[in-house]
Amino acid sequence: MRRTPLVFALAATAALAACGENSPNSAAEISPAVSEPAAGVPARAAPPARATPEQQAATPTGGVQGGTDNWRSVATPGDASLLGRLDQAWRMSRAEAETAGFARQVEALGPLVDPNAAQTGRLQPAPGDYRCRTIKLGRHAEGQGAAFVEQPWAACSVEMTPGGDLILAKTAGPQRMRGLLYPDTDRRLVYVGAQAVGEAQKTVPAYGQDTARDQVGVLERIGQNRWRLVLPWPRQDAKLELVEITR
Repeated sequence: MRRTPLVFALAATAALAACGENSPNSAAEISPAVSEPAAGVPARAAPPARATPEQQAATPTGGVQGGTDNWRSVATPGDASLLGRLDQAWRMSRAEAETAGFARQVEALGPLVDPNAAQTGRLQPAPGDYRCRTIKLGRHAEGQGAAFVEQPWAACSVEMTPGGDLILAKTAGPQRMRGLLYPDTDRRLVYVGAQAVGEAQKTVPAYGQDTARDQVGVLERIGQNRWRLVLPWPRQDAKLELVEITR
């Protein structure tokens, strides 16, 4: 069965989501909670069994991840639970960066680091070329790494496949990424993808191919032709990772 084009699914989803507040504590944003581990880094559940070669072969032409518009059927339960702790990642990462002496740098980022800056309307970036940069807040584990990292601008792209999938990719820099954008609420899309690190890893793995590289996050519009990808509890370097995306 061919995937329903994302642009139509988004319209239906936005209409349903408009009846509730989109705050970090709303039902639309919170997945089932998990117990909090030591040092503020959540444990991840074991990934479910992946599709067999026969199931993958049945994917419709142009479709990705089985041709579904439901991100919860793609993300592992452990990864889905990270979005339920998004508000905690915001609080802890900002506080840690500011306490470490980066308050001025954090404040200078304006809406990019405001948890409530997401706007309604025009959630999906139009296909084409973009530029993006990554900001990392908080330490991944206590005492390890820097509490604030600001990477330089790099090339990004948005692609609409023939099957209606919307794909976001960071195509340059030491940490590249690629993943699908799924409808969720009237203020955000959900990103499910993976990361490639270093020059030795030439291609970005598909989600689930290498769990150490898997990513989940939310894409929000925060201005005119300006979006941010928010990745809570990434697998390395930080408690919260922000990718600013603009023309």
